[in-house]
Amino acid sequence: MSQPRYPLLANPHIRLSGPVDQMMYASFRQQLEQCPGEGTLVIALTTLGGDPEVARTMADDIRLLEDHDGREILFLGKVAVYSAGATFMAAFPVNRRFLTRHTRLMIHERTITKTLNLNGPLRMVVASIKAALHEVEHSILIEEEGFRDIVTGSRVDFEELREKAPSNWYIEAEEARSLGLVLDVI
Repeated sequence: MSQPRYPLLANPHIRLSGPVDQMMYASFRQQLEQCPGEGTLVIALTTLGGDPEVARTMADDIRLLEDHDGREILFLGKVAVYSAGATFMAAFPVNRRFLTRHTRLMIHERTITKTLNLNGPLRMVVASIKAALHEVEHSILIEEEGFRDIVTGSRVDFEELREKAPSNWYIEAEEARSLGLVLDVI
């Protein structure tokens, strides 16, 4: 039995590489504007991570384009799809996700670095503490939304991902395929 072939993946319409940041988003938007107006689009990504909110913004652009135009958009992860890259990949249903051989995914919890300076009237101090707590609680909710998106349609359940994420879960391409996190490895 021969391996399925995916000729569209050989020449992606959008190629993103480097940190997920505002520069990547600008490149993404510029390349997206130059894509054909019809047909399947392929987006290739290589990243060691970056800003998860930029990844979520790019993901929303993909969802809106699919909803508006009904277009099929495929994801191709190359070499490294870490952190915010996995957040972006989660925007694509499993049957539209591909990895190249030897690519690795890395999924982990969001992190925060924050100094809480308690200084001033006591009611203001309480308000500052509550605000910081709300920030953490909502960041956890956003993280869990992304975790649910990445495992939907796969053989990985949400609780398994939540258990593995604190220690940076690295997943080799073949394992990702066997777990159903991607459709195929090319």
